[in-house]
Amino acid sequence: MTQVGDLVGTIVAVRIAGEGREFLVDDEPVDIFIEDGTIADIAPTGALRTRGEVLDTAGAWAVPGLWDNHVHTVQWALAAERVSLGSAESAAQAAGIMAAAPPLPDGRKVGAGYRDAIWADAPTLDLIDQRTGETPTYLINADVHSTWLNSAALRLEGYVSPDGVLREEDAFEISRRLNAVDAARGDAAVLAAGERAAMRGVTGLVDFDMAWNADAWPRRVASGFAAHRVEFSIYPFDLRRAIDEGLQTGDLREDADAPSAGRGLIRVGPLKIISDGSLGTRTAACSHAYSGDPGNFGVLTVPPAELTALLTTATAAGLSVAVHAIGDRAVTAALDAFTTTEAVGTIEHAQLVRHGDLARFARLGVVASVQPQHALDDRDIVGRLWAEQTSIGYPLGALRDAGVDLRLGSDAPVAALDPWQAMAAAVTRTDDDRGPWHPEERLTAAQALRASARTSLRPGQPADIAITGLDPLTASGAELRGMPVTVTLLEGRITHAS
Repeated sequence: MTQVGDLVGTIVAVRIAGEGREFLVDDEPVDIFIEDGTIADIAPTGALRTRGEVLDTAGAWAVPGLWDNHVHTVQWALAAERVSLGSAESAAQAAGIMAAAPPLPDGRKVGAGYRDAIWADAPTLDLIDQRTGETPTYLINADVHSTWLNSAALRLEGYVSPDGVLREEDAFEISRRLNAVDAARGDAAVLAAGERAAMRGVTGLVDFDMAWNADAWPRRVASGFAAHRVEFSIYPFDLRRAIDEGLQTGDLREDADAPSAGRGLIRVGPLKIISDGSLGTRTAACSHAYSGDPGNFGVLTVPPAELTALLTTATAAGLSVAVHAIGDRAVTAALDAFTTTEAVGTIEHAQLVRHGDLARFARLGVVASVQPQHALDDRDIVGRLWAEQTSIGYPLGALRDAGVDLRLGSDAPVAALDPWQAMAAAVTRTDDDRGPWHPEERLTAAQALRASARTSLRPGQPADIAITGLDPLTASGAELRGMPVTVTLLEGRITHAS
């Protein structure tokens, strides 16, 4: 029986879904032959002699290995030890949850995932102090753009806030400090999280942790990490260091004595720039004011001239860029900077896009890296806060129709790191009893699958493959969300087997 770590030579009796399927005359099972981590051949089942270790799928489906194109890895990995606040329906309830929560070994209480934009009451310093006392307590918004601290935590961190809420860069600094755990503890959490990702067919992710990742990932590989590929980002505060060390997008980053299973997995990714805020924190930069707050148009946290300078420096150094832009003003400013600098890369999120900017994405070759589950998590907030906006909210179909290259992700831990959830959200635009939210923005299953993979099931492609119990091209939304993944292979090596 095949097990984790085995190198597979032949996948027997499998049906191909996704790119590569178009070359087959029917949907009858085929055998996939793997050599040196690459798909060497595909033939009707039984037509050729099997080679090496055999994985018999008994007629299951194969899809290209899946990618999550937007992950905050350490924060996602540490979410398992933090208090979940996703169920809190008010500030009072969230404070009560934290009051009952046990402290971490370091004596702090940390909760995450609250959405105060839908609460009738507001976070206050008095409320959180009354419920948590002198135990340093931190509540991280689901969008990570704001944090709610009690007085003990504010004193410990050296901040002052009348309502206990820190926003944007101050909030990011708090998250960086909370994520800066002992390396052994953090690496163990990342190792376990990588195994969970492999269970969902993940063979690669883009890591946007706000830290110096160029040393962290080789260290994790040396400690045994081998679950999936990683492209790690660099932030502006480390840009000079990255340039001085000669880091360029696409370069391998590994130690010479890295274990063989982890070789070739870690590459330099883009320069990540956060150019505006978020919807939930009401700081995404928009053309029209937030409903009920006539003076609030959000914030451009990186002025256009500075953004252009950053893209110029990155491009000259051989780095692609990933520009966080949620509001339509931020998206326009980002596209302006791409135009001026001829930089290459992505706009992350693109949750509100002017009609005239759709074609600019395609014309510039800028990839839209989007998180479909956010549209469903935010649909009620959009109706409340963005009612006056005239741009397109959470476009998928509109970007596709404009010829824009799409990549899907989760923004984990904001949403679950599960490409099947992202695909289901893109295909159905609903995850409850309500009808599809803006059904005109739905993708087809084939389009969602293509946007979730970097390779195809064709000879010559890396043998990054997920074996599923259902055909994802015909599955319902519920079936996509619960898609059974029986085996995941990375370059022909099994990383998950159920």
